[in-house]
Amino acid sequence: MKLQYSIIIPVYNRPNEVDELLGSLTKQEMPFELIIVEDGSPNTCEHIVKKYEPELNIRYFLTENQGAGKSRNYGMQKATGNYFIIFDSDCLIPEEYLKAVDERLKENYTDAFGGPDAAHDSFTTIQKAINYSMTSLFTTGGIRGKKKGVGKFQPRSFNLGMSKKAYEITNGFSALKVGEDIDLTFRLWKHGFKTQLIEAAYVYHKRRTDFKQFFNQTFAFGTARPLLNKRYPGTGKLTYWFPSVFVVSLLLALLLAFNGFYIGIYFFAFYLSIIGIHATIQNKNIVVGLTSIVTTCIQFFGYGLGFLKSVIRKK
Repeated sequence: MKLQYSIIIPVYNRPNEVDELLGSLTKQEMPFELIIVEDGSPNTCEHIVKKYEPELNIRYFLTENQGAGKSRNYGMQKATGNYFIIFDSDCLIPEEYLKAVDERLKENYTDAFGGPDAAHDSFTTIQKAINYSMTSLFTTGGIRGKKKGVGKFQPRSFNLGMSKKAYEITNGFSALKVGEDIDLTFRLWKHGFKTQLIEAAYVYHKRRTDFKQFFNQTFAFGTARPLLNKRYPGTGKLTYWFPSVFVVSLLLALLLAFNGFYIGIYFFAFYLSIIGIHATIQNKNIVVGLTSIVTTCIQFFGYGLGFLKSVIRKK
């Protein structure tokens, strides 16, 4: 079967980001159809789309606000290809992305795949630090794109591929606002579809641009996980508790330090020093390394508190 790719991008109030994203897509080495679904944005990107119409096979749809998941589904309904690739609007796509996907699927076909994300040189210090915290083996165990750190890979919606057949059988994304990509993965597996990580199919993902937005995002992720565990019994893992354990243990270590017992503080100082050193080496920038300590703590507190809140509310 010859694979014909349709790229679907849901958008909400992000014309500047879409401009950068479409600019990166003009450099792809393979043909593809591009579908932009404007999710009821007051500040649309239609003028940006028109700018790239001479270079890209692009179609633009303006819908009522319905959320990212339903916008992706709408795009897949309109697509003419037999394999769909979904990006977030805050991504930049390396020029060999489609080629890497095509080669891998011809070698080892699966009806769904995911790819990792990386930090572009143009990213801000905070964006690079957030990228480190979200992808490092020392923080998330590498579950977002490091082959050594994953078991059965769960694709994420910022960089996800799915066959038309898989979409038609699963009906695509659910109405969940957070964790909808993990929910989709569980339903793909339930229907017998296989997923894989394509390491070479990475994107540059900007993520949230300040500490407050990053905290809110990770808090939402933490809140969603126990609900998904309940919806799909047997999918929970002890590792999902790690951020919550980190938060409680750090607070306990601080309490003990006030009473003259410093061993807990020494442990956390050692761990966070490893984070800072590793992030500095990986990014070749000590400021990014130091900022990664801050973003790692924000990530753990956001996810950990959200997770605990959801567990308590569920019980």
